[in-house]
Amino acid sequence: MSTISSNKIEWWQPVIGTTEYELTQDVLKSGFLNDGKLTERFEQEVAALLKVKYAVAVTSGTAALYLALKAIDVGPGDEVIVPDTTFIATANAVVMAGATPRLVDVDRKTLNIDPKQIESKLNAKTKAIMPVHVSGRLADMKSIMNIAHEHKLTVIEDAAEAFGSEMAGQSAGTYGHIGCFSFSPNKTITTGQGGMVVTNDADVHQRLRQLKDQGRQYRGTGGDDLHPAIGYNFKLTNLQAAVGLGQMQDIQSRLSKLKSIYKTYERELSGINGITLLPFDVDSGESPQWIDAYVENRESLTKCFEANNIGFRRFWFPLHRQLPYQSPDSDFPIASQCSEHCLWLPSSLLLTEDDLSQVCQLIKSLIS
Repeated sequence: MSTISSNKIEWWQPVIGTTEYELTQDVLKSGFLNDGKLTERFEQEVAALLKVKYAVAVTSGTAALYLALKAIDVGPGDEVIVPDTTFIATANAVVMAGATPRLVDVDRKTLNIDPKQIESKLNAKTKAIMPVHVSGRLADMKSIMNIAHEHKLTVIEDAAEAFGSEMAGQSAGTYGHIGCFSFSPNKTITTGQGGMVVTNDADVHQRLRQLKDQGRQYRGTGGDDLHPAIGYNFKLTNLQAAVGLGQMQDIQSRLSKLKSIYKTYERELSGINGITLLPFDVDSGESPQWIDAYVENRESLTKCFEANNIGFRRFWFPLHRQLPYQSPDSDFPIASQCSEHCLWLPSSLLLTEDDLSQVCQLIKSLIS
């Protein structure tokens, strides 16, 4: 593994190994840079890891969500249930499909969508539920799937932050009808930009193939190809897949490292008043994408981090505070409160025990 050296304790850093360089060089030498055999191999490796029948590589996590929605014919006049605490891409993908995101408040303990509040937002226009596994922490999929079954709705999991995270042997992204992943630079594995849609539904798989490649189910020449359906260009290239395949070789060590980082924070910060880690059940297979915490006085901690050259990331503004989705705070009390107190602690795969000790000691000294 290698990266740019820095004296700063980073919040996150992409980690690139020699295999990625070798595989991308092979692609360049081949002269075939487009979606091809390496892309197919990348899809197969992801499908095998997640124990799912089909995986379709696309240009980004946002594209994955959009194509998943289009694959089940979500469009104008439809509504999709979306948690208020998530990156804005979740809601934007719904709008891209021509539908309306219906925002739902979150659970205080997990920051994931609160199943108890979903049913009050359902109506005749509702077509799908899109739970998000925030920071890699699995949403309450049993309750969500029960609601979906009762109301005949499709579940599309936004598992952009949960690649490789699982619960009791089942991977995030495989509980619902369709799962979507992101491989942007701040994810467990990266292809620069890129995403993946997974499903066990053969019809959905066929539709995804058409949607990502100009209506063709199979890769063509660009000449006398048949295009039996409307589609677009959301192909992941061999160059990107080469990086992803190199990253996949380290996937288990990456997941183990992230779990280890969480356990260190949990051990060192347990019982410290003023800061509460959001929980991960790492013993059951949950893997943090990043380690998040609720901090009573977040501003003091962020100033302290900045003064000591320690990276962090404040939580997203809830969607209802973004201009395109603006709604009163009173409709989303949990998301409103938590967004002002939560942040992501340094979670880089390159963190050492000394780095983690320094971060934890700083937090303890500040709070005490």
